[in-house]
Order: sequence, then structure tokens, then C-alpha cells
Amino acid sequence: MKVLSDFFRIVLNKYIISIIVFLVWIFFFDRNDLFTQHERKQELKKLQTSALFYEKEIAQTRKNLTELNNDPAVLEKMARENFYLKRNGEEIFIVTDSTGEKK
Repeated sequence: MKVLSDFFRIVLNKYIISIIVFLVWIFFFDRNDLFTQHERKQELKKLQTSALFYEKEIAQTRKNLTELNNDPAVLEKMARENFYLKRNGEEIFIVTDSTGEKK
């Protein structure tokens, strides 16, 4: 009985109650609670991954632009493939996939 009364006296102490209420409030009800922090960390990881992807794409685009500006053969190849341009006397045949599947 003495142990139980000592336990209740310690637990019902106003400072202990205040600390417990504060911790519960901070962990669960605050604007920056644990769940929100976890979601924000996941979003940050996703944004960092997409930033790396876009940096690689920008580097590839710059490389392609440099090749287009410096090599006329690459420029001609791009014009033929993307814009269906041709030389005089040539014919262009466009073959499409009849199944409609894109590769």
C-alpha cells in the first residue's frame, strides 16, 4: 500500500503532469508533430530524387545542344528523324505500328 501511495504521489505531482501533457501535445497535437515531420522527410527525399533526375536531363540536353551546334551530321540526323525533312529527290516512308503499342 505504501508503494502504491508513493507511486500516485509521484505521478500526480504537478510538474510530472505538466511534463507529460507537454510531451503528448508536442508529439501528437502540435503543428509539427511526429507524423507531419515523417511526411515532410519523405517528401524531401522524393524532391531530392527528382532534382537529381532533372539535373541529369539538363546535362544531357546541354550535351545534345553542343553536338547540334558543332556537328552538321547530328543536325541533319535530328532534322530527318524528328521533322521528316528530306533532300531533293528523296522519298520518305513512315512506318507505324498497327497494334498501337508504344515502345
